[in-house]
Amino acid sequence: MGADASEGFIESQEGELGEVRIANEVVSTIAGLAAVEVEGVAGMTGGLAGGIAEMLGRRNLSRGVRVEVGQHQAAIDLFIVIQYGVRIPDVAWKVQENVKRQIETMTGLEVTEVNVHVQGVQLPQPERTEESRVR
Repeated sequence: MGADASEGFIESQEGELGEVRIANEVVSTIAGLAAVEVEGVAGMTGGLAGGIAEMLGRRNLSRGVRVEVGQHQAAIDLFIVIQYGVRIPDVAWKVQENVKRQIETMTGLEVTEVNVHVQGVQLPQPERTEESRVR
């Protein structure tokens, strides 16, 4: 495999049948999906904008991920928001393991690093109860 950073693709020559090309965006999306499926992760964030972590929807998961891809290896940085009340080291460790496993399984790259950056905590939303306006 060879990296073509100018086009954002990971290339792989496989025998005489041709080449397989995986966009770096695919690796980012795999990492984002693997991160948010871990219990305790509230979502991904695009980083701190004006001191506030902006939560991203499922369509923008790759914006909360930075990938660095070499010929055979990848390093991943994830920017996450966690749910209030979870043990942060346990959640981060599960995120690292799940992201590493998913990327290695789906792309064949060896993941050398999965750095988890906790950017915020999602506080529980109070349950709304409708009070009667009249008694």
